[in-house]
Amino acid sequence: MDEGELMRLMKRRIIESYRWQEDVVKPLSRELEIDLEEFQEILMDKLDMSSLEALHPRFESARPRCIKEKLHSDLQLCWLVDVMEIVDARDAEALKDEITEMILAGVEYQEALAEGKRRLHEILRDEA
Repeated sequence: MDEGELMRLMKRRIIESYRWQEDVVKPLSRELEIDLEEFQEILMDKLDMSSLEALHPRFESARPRCIKEKLHSDLQLCWLVDVMEIVDARDAEALKDEITEMILAGVEYQEALAEGKRRLHEILRDEA
C-alpha cells in the first residue's frame, strides 16, 4: 500500500466513524440530496487529514448558529424584524435561542418550528 492509499484509508476511517456519519455525513448528504457514498468521496477528495480531524468539533460548534439562521428564514423574521420592524430584534433572538435549544435537545425541527410559529404569533399579538 503506497502513501496515497494509506492516507485515503485513514480518511475513510474517520469519515465512516459513527459520530461523523450521524453528525456530518448523513445529514448533509440528505440535505444536499447527494448519494451518501458520493458525498463521502467528495469529502475525502476535498479535505486533508488535519481538516478532517478538526472539522467535527467545528461542525458541532457551528450547528446552533446554522439552526438559528434557518429559523430566521423559516419564521420570516427577515421580513418581520429587518424589513417591517414589527418584531423587536431582542424578542426574535430570544425566540430563536429557545427554539434552537429545543432542537438541540432532540425535538424534531418541524415540531420546534411549529412551536416557534405559535410563539411568534403571540409576540405579534402582544406587540400590536
